[in-house]
Amino acid sequence: MQVSMTVNGKAVTADVEPRTLLVHFIRESLSLTGTHVGCETSYCGACTVVVNGRSTKSCTMLAVQADGAEITTIEGLASNGDLHPIQEGFWERHGLQCGYCTPGMIMSAVGLLDENPSPSEDEIRHGLEGNLCRCTGYHNIVKAVEYAAAKMRGEEPAPAEWEVTS
Repeated sequence: MQVSMTVNGKAVTADVEPRTLLVHFIRESLSLTGTHVGCETSYCGACTVVVNGRSTKSCTMLAVQADGAEITTIEGLASNGDLHPIQEGFWERHGLQCGYCTPGMIMSAVGLLDENPSPSEDEIRHGLEGNLCRCTGYHNIVKAVEYAAAKMRGEEPAPAEWEVTS
């Protein structure tokens, strides 16, 4: 079957097997390997992308279901070499260790902040609960999203806990 969609602002058309998962289409047909394959059961969230403005686990969607969709992957967030505020937040607040879950966490945070630009800590934790991280314990991930939310609202992020303020 032929599918056409816009991925990271670029129109793409390809022939796919009807059973091809969106995550495999993104990785194998488009060579966008930032979207990770974790569990393939929608449990871990490593495959999260934004489809038509909503965070979506791409292992739960067939490529043919995305026909005509607007998709953003982790590769589509940075602009002209500048990190997206959420990517910057993960860098500045040490929201990653091994990095395997990071693209999915970031893409889930994009969806969260698009819906709620001023989430509480509890709302951030709830918004990311479909994503698993085995390394960081989530504390710095939440701080990274708080940082990004402030930047996206045009505010100065609160200093990190380890930064000395006077």
